[in-house]
Amino acid sequence: MNAPFVLSRDGIRLADLRDPLECARIDAFLAERDDSSPFHGPKWLCAVAESTGNRAGALVDEARGAIRAYLPFNEIHSPIFGRVLASSGFAVGGGLLTEAPDKAEKLFAAARELAERQSCPSIELRGGALPQGRDGWHVQTASHCNFDRELATDEEAELKAIPRKQRAEVRKGLNADLEVRTGTTPADREAHYGVYAESVRNLGTPVFPKSLFDAVLDAFGDAADILTVAHEGKAVASVLSLYHRGTVMPYWGGGTWDARRLRANERMYFELMLHARRRGCTRFDFGRSKTDSGAYYFKKNWGFEPAPLAYAAWTAPGFDPRDANPSSARHRLQVAAWQKLPLRVANGLGPFIARGLG
Repeated sequence: MNAPFVLSRDGIRLADLRDPLECARIDAFLAERDDSSPFHGPKWLCAVAESTGNRAGALVDEARGAIRAYLPFNEIHSPIFGRVLASSGFAVGGGLLTEAPDKAEKLFAAARELAERQSCPSIELRGGALPQGRDGWHVQTASHCNFDRELATDEEAELKAIPRKQRAEVRKGLNADLEVRTGTTPADREAHYGVYAESVRNLGTPVFPKSLFDAVLDAFGDAADILTVAHEGKAVASVLSLYHRGTVMPYWGGGTWDARRLRANERMYFELMLHARRRGCTRFDFGRSKTDSGAYYFKKNWGFEPAPLAYAAWTAPGFDPRDANPSSARHRLQVAAWQKLPLRVANGLGPFIARGLG
């Protein structure tokens, strides 16, 4: 990945994310763009690389020393799901950012060339400027939706912003004997990982390595934290959130089986709204969900309106499209089998598989 990347397309080069000055230039470019996300930055890319072994990189288009376009990626490798350049790895966002939309095709062509050099038969762009559905690209606009809205001004207004039936569930969680804490201490991290690992096992998917969560928390510092809900001293719901330009983004969250009867998930997200407002946030980004999934309707029940997301994928000629979707027909039996695994077994095997999901 560090070999010289020379193109006939003038101005495009492979960024060196090991260079602090290079990263600072990229961060300055991202800070000027309203459409940048936490998943575009070198901090995210390098945290993924260091914790999962999936190398980080970025293509930049420059003119007279100024960045005009930027495409971040992680090179994801899996013996099960194959190789892909993902923009960005383990993220719901990423993709090409450009000041000159008419130059985008140069970057897409460069990405295809890089993928071929790195023996990656697939590219995934998770947002940003997208290709026009040619040269092997497929644009998807119906698979996922995002949910976000403004935070209310106080606790009572926040409750009233939630539709009546869901508000009743939140009140049950507020009235339950639950404890709420926030932080990034080793105890917070252990509690979060234990809850998250059980949650994704119950959904039938392998858990990411704990090193990924630790690396993101360490890289983002004050711009990330964990909120955990406990019952009788035991964590039952927990979420790791990112904070970006006045928006809270609950990113990795889940609950145990007990969380359902205790309404701990409802308590968790409502407490996060209050916590984020105290931090100065004005917006709550509930994140993406697969269209018409259980999570999709859960977020709609909170009064959030779905906004379709646009993604693009490229597949090299002669290869089948990459399929790492746990809800696809291809993986249905594996998901059902994973749900039945003892938690200790799932937690032992999961990180080795999940590091290749990307």
